[in-house]
Amino acid sequence: MTESPLTTDVRISDESIKLGQFLKLADLVESGSAAKPLLAGGMVRVNDVVETRRGRQLVNGDVVAVAHRSVRVVA
Repeated sequence: MTESPLTTDVRISDESIKLGQFLKLADLVESGSAAKPLLAGGMVRVNDVVETRRGRQLVNGDVVAVAHRSVRVVA
């Protein structure tokens, strides 16, 4: 997994979070509905793999990338 030097850590309150919720929490999208086209278009990567499921569970250390922004889940 390649990580950008610009990866930002975003803390979550539980041990895991759904991808759709995390995209909004990390300010990668403005709303949950804005996540749908990004996911459907293959524009979201989790740990360097394209992810299309909004319900994908993320855990501590997972890295989510949209365009040129990378955000790491910190539990």
